[in-house]
Amino acid sequence: MSEQDRIFPGIALMLGFCIIAPLIDVASKLAAQSVPVGTVTLGRYLVQAALMAPIVLAMRLSWRVSRHAGWLLLARSAVSIVATYCFVAAVQVMPIADALAIAFVEPFVILLIGRFWMGEEVGPRRLAASVVGFIGALFVIQPSFTTFGAVALFPLGTAVCFALYILLTRALSRHMHPVTMQLHTALVAAVLCLPLLGLGTAAGLKELSFAQPTGIFWLWCFCVGLASTVSHMSMTYALKLAPSTTLAPLHYFEMLTATLFGFLVFGDFPNALTWIGIAIITGSGLYLIHRERVTARARKAPPAEPLSAAEPTPLR
Repeated sequence: MSEQDRIFPGIALMLGFCIIAPLIDVASKLAAQSVPVGTVTLGRYLVQAALMAPIVLAMRLSWRVSRHAGWLLLARSAVSIVATYCFVAAVQVMPIADALAIAFVEPFVILLIGRFWMGEEVGPRRLAASVVGFIGALFVIQPSFTTFGAVALFPLGTAVCFALYILLTRALSRHMHPVTMQLHTALVAAVLCLPLLGLGTAAGLKELSFAQPTGIFWLWCFCVGLASTVSHMSMTYALKLAPSTTLAPLHYFEMLTATLFGFLVFGDFPNALTWIGIAIITGSGLYLIHRERVTARARKAPPAEPLSAAEPTPLR
């Protein structure tokens, strides 16, 4: 299969992710109307592990994990739990599109972590795009905070934790197959959730306790794990087939599908300020992707003749 032939299936899989991923949020919001957020979070990982195990067996992948990979896996699972819990807690009361728009500042968080923690070179244009992206998030947070209180800040927790999740995934991908990584992350996260929910139940913390679902809520909890598994597998294989620079802009399509599902299922529709915030976040994110492409091309280009003082410097 030629590279061009691989790109189109990759794009199709990425669009599939953007359609399926909001169903995680829909199922979470439905489940959380009766089931504690902590239990919904645990259910996601239990279902994901149960679905991924036969796939790993069918592919005859190794289950072995090195000590170094084990620590990375533990950290990845921990931040995944916090990211999931924060987002489920947010969509329990907030419109899905509002929560997702705030969480979409995650690329800017990754950039800032790279600049201030990992010492990566980040030019003023990309830093400015990050600031603008956060301003866009404020357009969404402000009315949501007025209506829902501090829960409107939970998606920021998701953004920070998911940014760390992405960075840990990059590090772990050097040691594990992505399919095995998904299985082990689900298993470790489920094990970590159990004592947390035990403590939450003992302390009487309603949303951090365990309660057995009843009736239709069993289905919604199962669908959280199912949609998580299918969407993340779709993204994993999309990235194997097509370059991340091609797929990254498509991720913003998820905002549209999330808005559509939120309206069809819950009757939620973003207000004017939220749409302004979504537009700012999307525009800043796309500009950030553009700058990354320009920078990547410049790194691959052969050395050029020195520029005169009158000529503008490239990239930044």
